[in-house]
Amino acid sequence: MKKTSYIILLLIAMVLLPAATRDKTTTIFMIGDSTMANKDTTGGKQERGWGMVLQEYFDPAYIVIDNHAVNGRSSKSFIDEGRWDKVLAKMKPGDYVVIQFGHNDEKPKADRHTDPGSTFDYNLARFVRETREHGGIPILMNCVVRRNFFVEAPKNDDDEKLRVTTFKDGVKMVEGDTLIDTHGLYRVAPRDVAARMNCIFVDANFITHDLEQGLGREASKKLHMWFKPGEEPSVPDGRQDNTHYNVYGAHVVARLLADAMCKEIPLLQRYRTEKQ
Repeated sequence: MKKTSYIILLLIAMVLLPAATRDKTTTIFMIGDSTMANKDTTGGKQERGWGMVLQEYFDPAYIVIDNHAVNGRSSKSFIDEGRWDKVLAKMKPGDYVVIQFGHNDEKPKADRHTDPGSTFDYNLARFVRETREHGGIPILMNCVVRRNFFVEAPKNDDDEKLRVTTFKDGVKMVEGDTLIDTHGLYRVAPRDVAARMNCIFVDANFITHDLEQGLGREASKKLHMWFKPGEEPSVPDGRQDNTHYNVYGAHVVARLLADAMCKEIPLLQRYRTEKQ
C-alpha cells in the first residue's frame, strides 16, 4: 500500500513540477517590424532591433522576452502570414504582448498597407482583444521615429531597401536642426485604440522623438546604421540608414522603453535589470 501511495505521489510530482517550472516565468511577447526584430549578427553585422536586446533589461529568471517581430511586416501582413496565430498558441495567462506597428502599414504595397482610423486601428484592436481572450495583457506602442531632419521627408516606399544601399546612395538633401515626423496618423492611431479599449499605452514615438531631437542632427546618427565608408567593417562602403538601429542605438532605445513599460506596469520594475 505504501509503495502504491509513493508511486502515485511521484506521478503527481512529475506532472506538477514542469507546470511549476513553466509558471515561474512570465513571457513578454513582441510583435512588430524591423525596428524591433531580431537580426542576423553573422560576420559582425551591426544592425539590431530594440526588441532583440530587451532581455538584457529584465531578469530572465522571471521575465522571458519572446521576440516575434520581423523585418518588413505590417499589422496586416503579420496576421495574414499566420505569425499572430503562433503567438496566441504560445501565450499563457499573465503573459504580456508588446504591439508596435506603423512603419510598414504606411507603405503602398497592397500586402502591407492599412489606413489609420480604419484597417490599422482594426488590426490593433484585434491584437488587444485576442490577447485578452487568451488571458494575456496587451501593451500598445506607437512606432519609433525615423531620424528625419529634412524639411521635407525624402520619398521612401520601403525601409527594407536601405540595407542594400551604400553611403553614396544616401539622400543628398540638406538637413536642418528640427526632427520632422514621418508617420502622421500612424503614430496617433495606437494611442486612440488604447484609450478606446482601456489598454496600456507606451508613447514610443514621443520617447524616441525626444531622444533623437535631444541628441541633434549629428549625434543622432550614432543610433542608426549610419556609417561613412571605412568606418564599419561589416558595411565597408558605408550606409545612410535613418530607420534601423545599430547595437548602441538598440540598447539606448530598449533601455528607455523598458523604463516606460515599468512606469506603466509597476510590477515589472522588480525584475528590471541593467546591462552589465
